[in-house]
Amino acid sequence: MKLHFDLRLMLVTDAAMSAGRGLVATVLEAVAGGVTIVQLRDKTASDDELVATALALRAALAPTGVPLIINDRPHVAKIAGLAGVHIGQDDGDPKAARALLGPDALIGLSVTRAAEIATVDPGVVDYVGLGPVFATGSKPDAAPALGLPEATAIGAQLPLPWVAIGGIDIANAAAVMRAGAAGIAVVSAINAAEDPRAAAASLRAAIDHGMAE
Repeated sequence: MKLHFDLRLMLVTDAAMSAGRGLVATVLEAVAGGVTIVQLRDKTASDDELVATALALRAALAPTGVPLIINDRPHVAKIAGLAGVHIGQDDGDPKAARALLGPDALIGLSVTRAAEIATVDPGVVDYVGLGPVFATGSKPDAAPALGLPEATAIGAQLPLPWVAIGGIDIANAAAVMRAGAAGIAVVSAINAAEDPRAAAASLRAAIDHGMAE
């Protein structure tokens, strides 16, 4: 049976931004502040390097109960025993990932524009990563920003819960949640923060406030 996954606050890792503290330390501080799910993303690392990082993160997160998924490489998720995978539109096949990881894995799919709504199969995918909602500097190859009105309109047409990503911070997190998001995914708002725990706590407060309105 598939476990319940709390999508409210997803931390997408960035090894460069967290280099001063270390990736594991940054993630643990963020989880202590309220992160509910962690996505390991490193486009430049080799599979072997990602497996090693994934195993270290999974072991560190085990006492917290916070699940770890990986970006784009389901085979690494399989090897490292992770909770699932997030796949970009041009970075893999959700059906193949489901076949590899099994029915209990969490599988997310990116949607960057309205034309991609048709690619979302709720029989295969569990949630959608929608964005970039706002302009972002943490993903150089990101699609053009949707803006909150367009993201809201696309989100309303999706057959699955959606997690907003792209340029989200403490100033706009509550508004994104009011727009119907199940959660937000952030990179620099936590990884680049001087205090990742405090940054995560502030974001969680904004998220919960937005959900309550």
